[in-house]
Amino acid sequence: MRASYLLGKLAWALFTILFVICLNFFLFRVLPGDPVRSGVRDPRLTQEAQQAIRERFGLDKPVINCFESLNPVKSGPCLINPFETQFFLYVRNLLTGDLGISYHTNRPVSTMLGERLWNTILLIGAGQILAIILGMGLGILAAWKARTPIDFGALLFSLLAWSLPTFWLGIILLFAGSRYFNLPLGGMITPGVNFPGAWARVSDMLRHMLLPTLTYTIVFLGEYMLIMRSTLVDVLSEDYILTARAKGLNHFQILKDHALKNAMLPMVTIIALNLGFTVAGAVQIETVFSWPGLGGAIFEAVGRRDYPMLQGAFLLLAVSVIFANLGAELLYSVLDPRIRAE
Repeated sequence: MRASYLLGKLAWALFTILFVICLNFFLFRVLPGDPVRSGVRDPRLTQEAQQAIRERFGLDKPVINCFESLNPVKSGPCLINPFETQFFLYVRNLLTGDLGISYHTNRPVSTMLGERLWNTILLIGAGQILAIILGMGLGILAAWKARTPIDFGALLFSLLAWSLPTFWLGIILLFAGSRYFNLPLGGMITPGVNFPGAWARVSDMLRHMLLPTLTYTIVFLGEYMLIMRSTLVDVLSEDYILTARAKGLNHFQILKDHALKNAMLPMVTIIALNLGFTVAGAVQIETVFSWPGLGGAIFEAVGRRDYPMLQGAFLLLAVSVIFANLGAELLYSVLDPRIRAE
């Protein structure tokens, strides 16, 4: 991989992140209404308390120019340091890892997102691994047995899995798992239990993970299977595959050495994008199963109008998608020699 290619991709990723930072900042400042009244919905708040809250969260400062404030005075010289505006303070805090303070809990947003992030990574990591393995395996089998009952059965299952509403599938699995298999209704661990050892705690966590992981796997398995099957069918119809068969190569060699590398390019894209989007949490799955991840945090923040929490979560989502896309492009250059040649 050439250094110029790598530096170019990194530069575009950095430029996109800077654009997202600006968009994320202004997006929550153009919303109608007073953020203090929206975030802290208490009719008993006095004017002095509202002003104290504005000062606490830096909302008393102008957004981006020195003539803009809550009580603007358009005439006269600018007496406000331009580096004390909300935008410059937001960028400066970002450089130190500070995403603001939550309106609801009065805790740092970065700390709250960090606590929820690992729970989400644990859930989507297990679900994605299973979905990729099963989806690709089923797609390869369906493509190799194209236009046979195995292919038709795999297509029917994948279309059904892909079309099912996520929240509906989660509710059905939640009902069946709790009623017939005595699985937990929600949460990450059984509250109020003193576990005798680490293995007992891990076992309890795995029982809580089973249903949401299964839901996540079924939802993405269908998508991966359909894309893998469609791409591999096209590749297997190429002339160089016919040449490989004429040389006497067996089925495994044809798939491993000739077909799968070319069929993997669309799969790399869709897997990378799915990983990027799901870092911010599978909102529906985490809400149905009360899983304490980023999806649940976003859902709660929307209901509470906790703008700093939403702003931090959206920034995390955007950055994860950008880096996932960057990883896919760099992996492209490894899988496809034509990109390296260009």
